[in-house]
Amino acid sequence: MSTPTIGFIGAGNMATSLIGGMLQQNIKASQILASDRTAEQVERLGKQFGIRTTTDNDLLAAECDVLVLAVKPQVMQAVCRALPAQRKAGQLIVSIAAGISCASLENWLGEGTAIVRCMPNTPSLRRQGVSGLFANAQVSETQKQQTEAILNAVGISLWLEREELIDAVTAVSGSGPAYFFYMMEAMTAAGEQLGLPRDTAERLTLFTALGAADMAVHSDVDAAELRRRVCSPGGTTERAINSFADDDLPAIVARAMQAAAARAAEMTKELA
Repeated sequence: MSTPTIGFIGAGNMATSLIGGMLQQNIKASQILASDRTAEQVERLGKQFGIRTTTDNDLLAAECDVLVLAVKPQVMQAVCRALPAQRKAGQLIVSIAAGISCASLENWLGEGTAIVRCMPNTPSLRRQGVSGLFANAQVSETQKQQTEAILNAVGISLWLEREELIDAVTAVSGSGPAYFFYMMEAMTAAGEQLGLPRDTAERLTLFTALGAADMAVHSDVDAAELRRRVCSPGGTTERAINSFADDDLPAIVARAMQAAAARAAEMTKELA
């Protein structure tokens, strides 16, 4: 598969992360373009990565095989409608904006446009991200592989069979980092209450979370079994887990994630 010319409209943190990851995967800087309405932003990106930059989105629309839309959802309609109707033949559109459906994008960009909708998460900035992907019927297998090459440069990607599952991805992984950060906040505060200095409680919490996640990712058993292995009968961990269970932690988590998924669906309607 030949490497396509890839253009980014929007030069913020996610675009910067994706471009940096792609360059580390031996995609040439000459094959990447980026545009942004702020000249200073694209100049910084050009100096950092040695890629071509511009403030003219029409240039990217004419030259790029893949066009990554990395702008805020609130301005996506205006950006799409401002693009020329005649873009490079066979162009693939990859949207990383939350709440923007394929139907809306096709309405703004033209019927028959090949579109991949993507929900990445913020650990992509550390190349530890996970992205849910959905392709409309116009996307070819080659274009799917091109999308994977872009997103897998900052983590892993998983394809979805139905577009509405993007809302579930948002609830699990898109919003998910904040759930763990919240747990880290709570554990750090509890450690302080138990008498630890704050910096000690924080480092204990952060590296425990890092170690647990690494174990779970590389284990041949699921998280439930890993938990059981830590819980000695009658021991300290079992007592803590029983306290979580008494407060019905699984139901608390389920309600929170259902709320996130519901809000994602609402945003899709609001932004249509």
